[in-house]
Amino acid sequence: MQVYRGMDIGTAKPGALERAAVPHHLLDVVCSWEDWDVARFRAMAAEVVEGIESRGHRAMLVGGTGLYVHAFIDGFAVPGKWPEVARELEREPSTSLLYERLAEIDPAGARRVEAGNRRRVLRALEVTIGSGRPFSSFGPGVGAFPSSGWRLAGVWLPRAVVATRVEARFKAMLQAGLLEEVRHLAAQPEGLSRTASQALGYRELLAHVQKGVPLLEAADEAVRRTRQFARRQRMWWRRDPRVRWFGAAENPLEVTRALLGNWANG
Repeated sequence: MQVYRGMDIGTAKPGALERAAVPHHLLDVVCSWEDWDVARFRAMAAEVVEGIESRGHRAMLVGGTGLYVHAFIDGFAVPGKWPEVARELEREPSTSLLYERLAEIDPAGARRVEAGNRRRVLRALEVTIGSGRPFSSFGPGVGAFPSSGWRLAGVWLPRAVVATRVEARFKAMLQAGLLEEVRHLAAQPEGLSRTASQALGYRELLAHVQKGVPLLEAADEAVRRTRQFARRQRMWWRRDPRVRWFGAAENPLEVTRALLGNWANG
């Protein structure tokens, strides 16, 4: 979500001092009313990495969005888009019914998608129906872990620590002006894209701004969803045997020296 201009506080986007100290890429590359997907990410990331390596440097790919990371380092084939199919599918309000339909026409694809992840279910159905071939046929999927030229590292914290940090982080974002940031984005004539409007924290505060959901209720929901996302991240990355884990009791910065040493020696 840091690709979006104007979505700064809620994405914990690096500030000017951090960017001056270390070159950052793929920040502020699209407007908040534009859709963003894995195909665009793959293309832009490939160009960036090629440029970094051509200058004699090494790239560090940072983030926890598993599908995007895997798509880039493992070279997933990215299917096309069929907007008319997508619009027809979106008329069905029940995600469970959509998932059942996916399971009927592409069982292997359904096993790769969380039943409650509406966006992923819709996308798998769109590709299967639009292309006339199963979504699962476009690559080995996220359950395959081929050898890679990338060295993968993960930072591990106790669950209770993560839960506490999530709540403290969101409170700090609110104090830093996240609600005002969301109000500004919502007031744009173009609005927010479907992708941007579903971002953690933004979706809940949009419900407060646009639908009158009480702020405390919206904040609690944002914290709850973020904790769920953190658990899903942990489960996702634990499956990948290529990840080397670095654990800390409370402060993730404790692992910095070991993590950078592992990267530098690769």
